[in-house]
Amino acid sequence: MNIILFGPPGAGKGTQSKYLVNKLKSFQISTGDLLREEIKKNSDIGKAITNDMKNGKFISDDIVNKLIEKLISDPQKKNKLIFDGYPRSLSQAKNLEVILKNSNQNIDLIIFLNVDKETILKRLEKRKITENRSDDDTDTIVRRYEKYMETTQPVLNFYSKNPNFKEIDGGLEIEEITRKIDVFINV
Repeated sequence: MNIILFGPPGAGKGTQSKYLVNKLKSFQISTGDLLREEIKKNSDIGKAITNDMKNGKFISDDIVNKLIEKLISDPQKKNKLIFDGYPRSLSQAKNLEVILKNSNQNIDLIIFLNVDKETILKRLEKRKITENRSDDDTDTIVRRYEKYMETTQPVLNFYSKNPNFKEIDGGLEIEEITRKIDVFINV
């Protein structure tokens, strides 16, 4: 089963992805983790990513798509993918369809965790303290949220027409969101 989880930064995608990975014995594809790994390597890509993140920008689709394609083409991960925060743009969504089609796969479930800005701000300010994430300062949070809403609306429109699309109130408690996801995957 291939599943897409999307929603604004701080919506709980990572938490729910980890749950699904364990439950379904799948593999999490987190663009955030992939990008942070590049930053750790201090590669040229990592430096460009750091600069963009500090300015509240999303990373170019070209960089993200290359990192994603490599993971999707791994035969051990076929039909066992949990996409955590990808795709974030319409071009990424279309690219994902092509990559999956080329590897004879599809998306079985699309979950949108819908969370309002105030809840996101509270969560990410808390996460900054507990996880010491450099990309979680208030100004960056606001820019990332606004940019997310702007760039992801076309993705939401694209996927909302899919019969496998489900929307969950991401402002709910973690356990309640997990229960709702369980209903969708056990159908």
